[in-house]
Amino acid sequence: MEQGAGAASGPAGSPGLACGKRKMALHGCETCSGEEAKYRCPRCMKYSCSLPCVKKHKTALSCNGIREKAAFVSIREFNELNLLSDYRFLEDVGRMTDGAARDVSLHRPTTNKFINYLKNRARKHNIHLKTLPIGFTKRRENSTTFNKKEQRFYWHLKLIFPHSHAEYTVKRVPDDKMLGEILKPYLDPEESDPVIRQKLKIYTMSPQSDVQILMKIENRQHNSVSYDELHTSKSLLDNLKDKVIIEYPTLLVVLKKLKNDMGVLGQDASESTEDLDSDSSSLSSEEEGEIRDSS
Repeated sequence: MEQGAGAASGPAGSPGLACGKRKMALHGCETCSGEEAKYRCPRCMKYSCSLPCVKKHKTALSCNGIREKAAFVSIREFNELNLLSDYRFLEDVGRMTDGAARDVSLHRPTTNKFINYLKNRARKHNIHLKTLPIGFTKRRENSTTFNKKEQRFYWHLKLIFPHSHAEYTVKRVPDDKMLGEILKPYLDPEESDPVIRQKLKIYTMSPQSDVQILMKIENRQHNSVSYDELHTSKSLLDNLKDKVIIEYPTLLVVLKKLKNDMGVLGQDASESTEDLDSDSSSLSSEEEGEIRDSS
């Protein structure tokens, strides 16, 4: 958290200290509205007065408190602080690039028979599988394999439950397994693990008809986020056909009644289309979200 306003240097009663106090008094805590603000969230720019209020605002707004360095800023709102932020971001990228250039492990041959084999087998199933360079986290995590004897993929899956701030990794998932069966250990109120059931209480207590499975559509612009809707009545293979996958599938499990509260999801496709027709300029300052039915 950033210190909202610090006391200026100098003895008590000096103009610098008085100026600092006046600056703090300009903003009150936006969580409790009872105290003067001492902190400002780098991500959502909300003012808070204490640690409990900081934690409360993170929970209420699903905010992680980490500044989004690549967030879109319109030219009218661009100021010297944004310029300094971009400059520091480029410096960080430069340091990381220089470190990667010195890392011997990243200079291994990029051709990999196994990776090419996986891509070819995925292509035959109309799945566009893409891989990342050596050194990326998703590249290291990926445990997806293809069984030649069974002619079947065993996928590495990541399941994200945003309403519970939880995510789980499932390995060696056969491609012919129904998506509903994959999610059963997490969503079924009787058969799920008790610890997981408590963590995902908001999901297990909701009707199954309210659960929606989404997968982000890749190869889109940064400010345009869209999702394919997957179906629990279909196999994993059928759900992944004609889709682009980077390393392994990442599935978002959301509730229809709460998905509009998630900034990353935005609005439904129909609502997004109406908003686009009525006010297309608003898309330059916030992310567009749409959900596409894969059926």
